[in-house]
Amino acid sequence: MAAAVVGGMVASGIIKVVIKEIGSAAMGKFKRHKSLTKHLGRMKMTLESLEAALSDAERRSITDRAALLWVNRLKDAMYEISDMLNEYESDETNMVRTIGKRISMPKKIKKMQECLQKITDDRKNYSLPPETCTNEMKLPDIRENAGNVIEAEIFGRTKEKSDFLAHLFECCTDATTYGPIWGFGGIGKSTFAKLLHNDSCFKGYSRVWVYVSQMFDLKKIGNTIISQLSGKQDKQLDDLHSISIRLQKLLVERRNILIVLDDLWENHPSQLADLKAMLKQGEGCKVIVVVTTRDEGIANEIGTAQPYNLPQLSDDMCWEIIRQKSKFDTRNDQERLEPIGREIAKKCKGVALGAQALGHMLKSKAFREWNWVSNNDIWSLSTSVDTLPRNEVLGSLLLSYNIMPPHLKLCFAYCGIFPKGRKMIKADLIHLWIALEFVEPSDTFSSWQLGESYVVQLLKMSFLQHSKADTQTAFRMVATLCSLCMTLCMTSQGL
Repeated sequence: MAAAVVGGMVASGIIKVVIKEIGSAAMGKFKRHKSLTKHLGRMKMTLESLEAALSDAERRSITDRAALLWVNRLKDAMYEISDMLNEYESDETNMVRTIGKRISMPKKIKKMQECLQKITDDRKNYSLPPETCTNEMKLPDIRENAGNVIEAEIFGRTKEKSDFLAHLFECCTDATTYGPIWGFGGIGKSTFAKLLHNDSCFKGYSRVWVYVSQMFDLKKIGNTIISQLSGKQDKQLDDLHSISIRLQKLLVERRNILIVLDDLWENHPSQLADLKAMLKQGEGCKVIVVVTTRDEGIANEIGTAQPYNLPQLSDDMCWEIIRQKSKFDTRNDQERLEPIGREIAKKCKGVALGAQALGHMLKSKAFREWNWVSNNDIWSLSTSVDTLPRNEVLGSLLLSYNIMPPHLKLCFAYCGIFPKGRKMIKADLIHLWIALEFVEPSDTFSSWQLGESYVVQLLKMSFLQHSKADTQTAFRMVATLCSLCMTLCMTSQGL
């Protein structure tokens, strides 16, 4: 089935797909078999009654192993149902099918219905308090998303920017200057680099932005810089010698150049040495390269200026981000809500990405739901080494994911199959979502319009980010969110 593509990490989305498959089968290939249609109808009703309980159990499964086991049992049953329907369809279209297979289908359906009934009977062991059942994020009216997403205002960092730039210019010499910025995922390194890139002190500089990612490709980096400096899409050069010659000519012509190398993961000294050789500063020009990386070792290896460890945001700054993203100032319950909001901001632990995602999620939420977020057990996962030994996933991102509607969960989880740093083309992504039936059916809007609205929601939550090269039609997922997808996949398998 299509939903299996995302590894079963979003059962609440998968159940919708299976319910739809059962309905289609009952009205199509099973229609002339009245007894089978009757059994399928009962199975569909059972799944529909389980759907609400599943939504709650799935949210709880991150921290509750009993709930996780129940979710996985139901998920396995849904896969079996889908396989059973596909098997019957295959038999129906096979000219050499056997009578035995057709006779066994009612038995299979009856056995599966008994399995679902057992799962239904067991659900009382994983029930949640009533007040947690309304916390699923509702997608806004699609018409609200017609415009382009505006990049969120950057809060704070004024002192950090001033300190970094002062030190950077002090270190400028006749050679290319490298100013590394390092810190853990989600802290805001790329946003800080954008702040530097757009600063007025670089007026008169030719400015270049290259997203490097884990897929270190020296030729691609060189060709990207050439394209941005020349202002046109030149033919891609396919050997480093030609790239270096062309770059040296452009660097001298432009005289003052700022290059941002965002999200550098390459740590091999020889590769970094080749990168430096390619960006060697020529006579009469000034080249400044700002590098962002998670790795202090990489920062030390490439830096000519002292590597800058970007500090976490203050709790007040996290609160300002949440305040702005949630449209807090338009509320009439600000006085009693602000203490809870500030407590949530404190739990973001100075991570801008988490504050942005939570702020958007809390927009239009009631007091009870803000309180639920503040007191949720998921916060303990952001610091629990035993629970998530291979990930740096933050509680704020898990909470934001957990409250997504099922179809949006499926669409986000599908993005996790792309390699870290890979550019995703908007049109291709939406076509894939539609083909896999991840887009919720609607009588009002087309599947394409709904797919576009899903993209907008993921951008607003910072779960997707615009590609620097093409801000309208291409996106990428930061490494921290890729880690979130991996964690969800491992959690769904009980790892």
